[in-house]
Amino acid sequence: MEQLLNNAFFWQKLDTLLFTLDYNKVRGEGDEHPKYPNLVYPVEYGYLVDPDKDGVVVAKAFRGSASNRRSDQIILCVDILQKDMDVKILMGCTEEEQMKVLEFLNQTAFQKTVLIRRGDETPQWAMDD
Repeated sequence: MEQLLNNAFFWQKLDTLLFTLDYNKVRGEGDEHPKYPNLVYPVEYGYLVDPDKDGVVVAKAFRGSASNRRSDQIILCVDILQKDMDVKILMGCTEEEQMKVLEFLNQTAFQKTVLIRRGDETPQWAMDD
């Protein structure tokens, strides 16, 4: 069952998205949240947009200090104030930056998150396709 949970093909598709989308910075490292000034962004934050669809936002992303746009992690967020759930992509984040983003997103009682790391196993069922 583990092989169905985190396989190489998911991350390959995510890499393709990151390669084809534009990144628009919204907040810089050290910027305060516009509604909650006590929340300070630990790394750059922005949106991935589709340039072929008039800038439609595809995903939210945190961008770390590494120069690449590769993502080895995604974060799932549940927010009971907003009554929603979303995915945030971590691009080029070091281990330390990953932990800072998790701490940033989990510091209120209203929002909680989990980190999912890139897997590299290809499930057997995919080998038969």
